[in-house]
Amino acid sequence: MGALAVVAMVGRLVVMFALLMGVPLAFAAGDDAARAPFVTAAAVTLVCGLAMSLATRRFRRELQPRDGFLLVGLTWMLLPLFGALPLLLALPQLGFTEAYFEAMSGFTTTGATVLSGLDALPTAVNVWRCLLSLVGGLGIIILAVAILPLLGVGGNQLVKTEMTGPMKDQKLTPRIADTARAVWVIYAAIAMACTLAYQMAGMSWSDAFMHMCTTVSLSGFSSHDDSFGYWNSPAIEAVAIGFMTLSGINLVLYFAAWRARSPAPVWRNSEARAYLGVLLAAVALLSVYLWAQGQAPSLPAALRLAGFHVVSVATTTGYTTGDYAQWPAFAPLLMILLGCFATCAGSTGGGMKMVRVLLLLKLSRRELLRILHPSAVTPVVLGATVVSERVMHSVVAYMMMYGACLVVLTLAMLFSGLDPVSAFTAVLACLNNIGPGLGEVGPALNYGGLSGLQLWICTAAMVLGRLELLAVLVLLTPAFWRK
Repeated sequence: MGALAVVAMVGRLVVMFALLMGVPLAFAAGDDAARAPFVTAAAVTLVCGLAMSLATRRFRRELQPRDGFLLVGLTWMLLPLFGALPLLLALPQLGFTEAYFEAMSGFTTTGATVLSGLDALPTAVNVWRCLLSLVGGLGIIILAVAILPLLGVGGNQLVKTEMTGPMKDQKLTPRIADTARAVWVIYAAIAMACTLAYQMAGMSWSDAFMHMCTTVSLSGFSSHDDSFGYWNSPAIEAVAIGFMTLSGINLVLYFAAWRARSPAPVWRNSEARAYLGVLLAAVALLSVYLWAQGQAPSLPAALRLAGFHVVSVATTTGYTTGDYAQWPAFAPLLMILLGCFATCAGSTGGGMKMVRVLLLLKLSRRELLRILHPSAVTPVVLGATVVSERVMHSVVAYMMMYGACLVVLTLAMLFSGLDPVSAFTAVLACLNNIGPGLGEVGPALNYGGLSGLQLWICTAAMVLGRLELLAVLVLLTPAFWRK
């Protein structure tokens, strides 16, 4: 009966999802051809959601911890399915695999696309792609906890499953629904500020809205094939850099800063300091490197080039102003490496998160000290907090599974016939929700040249990365399904 209770909740989420299609419908006002796909898709989605909810209404109950994993997994499989419907109806050239990949890419904030000719697409289609990123950025589950007080104690497990990072027991407020609301208020405030900043910097209101969606969610979808190269504007790039950097920091810290009426909680956080320090060091290094390699005519030009792309890739956004794959190999490889870990836990960014890297470094240091002093008691300390052994075991397990998934998925891509550079960077970019890779999936190209099998492998990588591996892999264990 537990599974039916989960289906009942998924039905309600699907109904909410149908209502979201009203946003692209608003952008298609007066254009019947552009509105028709969204009207049809919204109707189908609404009917399916109501059917699921009504058929299982007598099984509704408080969700248990085990149910949280199943609900999150089902939600992240089904909502992109309904999200693909408008794309299938509006773009007849797309097959189901391509449409589902595009919707999943938006929902997981990966930003990898199979579409070309973005400038010529109906505005409503581009708005929908970007809106999927905005909703997926913080998680439809957290939104549900915030506005539907029907999850009971299960809501705590859902937020733990959905939020990123190893330490999920910290709360902003005593009640989990209030916690979710607080995070969404912060997210909405950053989103509104970003929209206004883009418009003031020179974007149209529609472009400002769409790129706000994909900046604060760190997705990287754009309404133009040239991405930010379309404007070639230092002011617009500066706005993007600022809000990408802000969005890569744990949203909990902004709430703490607001309550303290001081930025001190952000700066005192060791993960945030490491994140900002890594970004600054990488920008400085690549600025000098690109200038020395003749990729920019002057140091200020190199600083602009490196600043935008380092922040974009390191925060797993994936915006571009040009083809950085043409730079000397050191530069794009360093940026993709940063995208694997630079963002903070509790942000909308992908990757393994900076806090896990910090904990692994501290664990390594402790083991080296134990070699010299076997009897010494040396707990792992992050900031002023002693990290429990349970959390450390979780971090080590995550890193082992991360490496295993990277190897297995890359081998699967190689088996499918893709060249090694494209195979490895496509998996790395999707597993870390970065978007563009190198080779056949580089920043000047897209994923449209991949086969159906390769797109499904990348889709699996996106889901694994967005839900932090263990929340998905636990569903594949026999123990999960035993009563």
